Amino acid sequence: MAEDFGADIIAVIDEEGVEHQFELIDSIETDDGRYVALLPVFDESQDIVDEEDGEIVIFQVDEENGEETLVTIESDDVFDSVAAIFEERLNDLFEDTIDNNE
Repeated sequence: MAEDFGADIIAVIDEEGVEHQFELIDSIETDDGRYVALLPVFDESQDIVDEEDGEIVIFQVDEENGEETLVTIESDDVFDSVAAIFEERLNDLFEDTIDNNE
């Protein structure tokens, strides 16, 4: 039986009040906090203008007044560590997907 998988879409509002759509790719929890890896989502009519527009974005999940917010990771060391974890997990997932399709 085939299963339908839907994407988890998250709306993020930037400092200028502009809303951006992202697909939740992965999430992890470390001793430093909770983090998410997001991939920008574009309308079919919207062209990807910048090479960086298709790159994965990593945020820290912060909780304020019972609401979760996404914040930029301030520490370069924490960012590098979290990015390495996401990279390894996504590489493993990609390899498993290729193996299963063969």
